[in-house]
Amino acid sequence: MLRWALIFLVIALIAGVLGFGGIAAGAAQIAKIIFIVFIVLFLIGLIMHVARGRSV
Repeated sequence: MLRWALIFLVIALIAGVLGFGGIAAGAAQIAKIIFIVFIVLFLIGLIMHVARGRSV
């Protein structure tokens, strides 16, 4: 999932440099959403791992 966020970030950066404002904004928004979902899932997984009593 982090890979997809990075891909959309690169697409947004390239589109921004080339002057495609709408495409850059859309790709950047998608990258932000996917990154936030990744962080939430990572934190849930970390909490579940710690709750089971195993060391990180």
